Amino acid sequence: MPEQFDFVVAGAGHNSLITAAYLAKAGYRCLVLEGRPIVGGGVKSAHLTLKGFVHDVCSSAHNGIHGNPLLRNNELNLGEYGLEYIYPDPVFHMPFPDGSYLTQWRDLDRTCAEFAKFSKKDGEAYRRMIAEYESVSPLLGQISFSPVGFGKPLNELLAAHPQGKIWQRRLAMSAWEIISETFEDAHCRAFMLGCPYSLQPVLDPATARAAYIPLHQQRESRPLPKGGSGELTAALARVIEAHQGTILVNKWVNALIIENGRCVGVECSDGSKYRADKAVVSTIHIKQLVDMAPAELWGEDFLDGVKTWEAGLTLFAANYATTEPPKYKVDGGELSPVHSGLMVSPERAMQMTVDYRSGNANTEDPSLHVICCSVADPTRAPAGMHTIKIVAYHPYQLKEGPAHWDVIKEQVAQANLKFLRRFSPNLTDDKILAHTVETPLDLERMNPHNWHGSCHAGGSGPSQVGAMRPMPGYAQHRMPIPGLYQTGATTHPGGSVTGGPGRNAAVVILKDLGTSIEAVVHKA
Repeated sequence: MPEQFDFVVAGAGHNSLITAAYLAKAGYRCLVLEGRPIVGGGVKSAHLTLKGFVHDVCSSAHNGIHGNPLLRNNELNLGEYGLEYIYPDPVFHMPFPDGSYLTQWRDLDRTCAEFAKFSKKDGEAYRRMIAEYESVSPLLGQISFSPVGFGKPLNELLAAHPQGKIWQRRLAMSAWEIISETFEDAHCRAFMLGCPYSLQPVLDPATARAAYIPLHQQRESRPLPKGGSGELTAALARVIEAHQGTILVNKWVNALIIENGRCVGVECSDGSKYRADKAVVSTIHIKQLVDMAPAELWGEDFLDGVKTWEAGLTLFAANYATTEPPKYKVDGGELSPVHSGLMVSPERAMQMTVDYRSGNANTEDPSLHVICCSVADPTRAPAGMHTIKIVAYHPYQLKEGPAHWDVIKEQVAQANLKFLRRFSPNLTDDKILAHTVETPLDLERMNPHNWHGSCHAGGSGPSQVGAMRPMPGYAQHRMPIPGLYQTGATTHPGGSVTGGPGRNAAVVILKDLGTSIEAVVHKA
């Protein structure tokens, strides 16, 4: 007979672990099944290059999760389970081909002075933009960390804001329109568009929130879990187990068990079956999820939403074990930040949209995000050594087809490294001990949730955001099949390390059980 639990959770990314942690804290018997040997999904760390070098498998910065009540109100006491954050300063550094640079510091005055080096007007514009954003960011956070339909919609919240009508228009604009109208200098525009580059085409309508990414990290920095990104999911796993939950790894879920039209459990690829008295919670990508039960149970509208789901922009990453961090020339010496980026011009940011849509792996003046966590967290590498990740933005669907990535991956990685050396010439071959390369195709192979290479599980354009994620009528985490809930990046508010989908799913499930997340949080 299959084992019995209240909830069976399929997948152990950070969102499903968050959902399971709240359910376990509420006293329910929870089983979490993970297909890989280590929990975490895109939020985990591993020795990708050499022993002793701790690389983040996908995410590094956790600047989206700190507004989540999970951390903001310390609802799960994750610090007691080993989670500790580091807040790097400087936050982000960007050198330019003409030898100038712009550095974002946690101190607002210092950052404004960096913009003012290029344009006094732009220094003032950045300060004004920060003030305007901070007046509305609590409302945006309220929407992100509430399930769709729970509370007032954003337009209604904005209606009560003194500048609400202005913000309704702004949020419908493109990131390019916001930045080009706010800043006059090309350096300042390039920094705002590439700090780091958003996983949304900056020319697309309703991408305005991407223009405010640098502002979001101005005061909060880009927090790093000490010891690696995976320390977040490791702490969540400890919470689940401390509340009598069970986590099993190397358990690929490949089918839903359906009885009388209801989901009552799951079956794994090894033949094992696990039943759930209350419900199954899935973080399986919707593209794979629909193949795990008969098509007629999903309904035409849901299947059409899955069929038309788009991946959005995708990543190319190379990890390096090195003897030095990147070193950039600045006034008075050198700077080695955790986060740095290369965007030679605002026009290069626009070109990326064309490259994606034409299937072009463009290595001419590539836009790069360079991450060296070991600068702020020496536990990531042996003494005096460093981990460096170079992230570029390239399409999954090349003109020659996705399989062509296997042919050109090393060539592209070398082109990216060569370009970085123009600004950080110290990273010569003798400073590099080992490296790995992950194309958009490799990212999909590594984790099926990175469908078509999207580490956010899918784009965040108007057709895949809010009540449209994953599709209209199913944005409240309840799936068309009774007894099945969905969390993870294919649900509101989407990808990145926010924990929003995980906590929001817990809110819905607990309400359906006749209780609330508040009751669970304050449970003795």
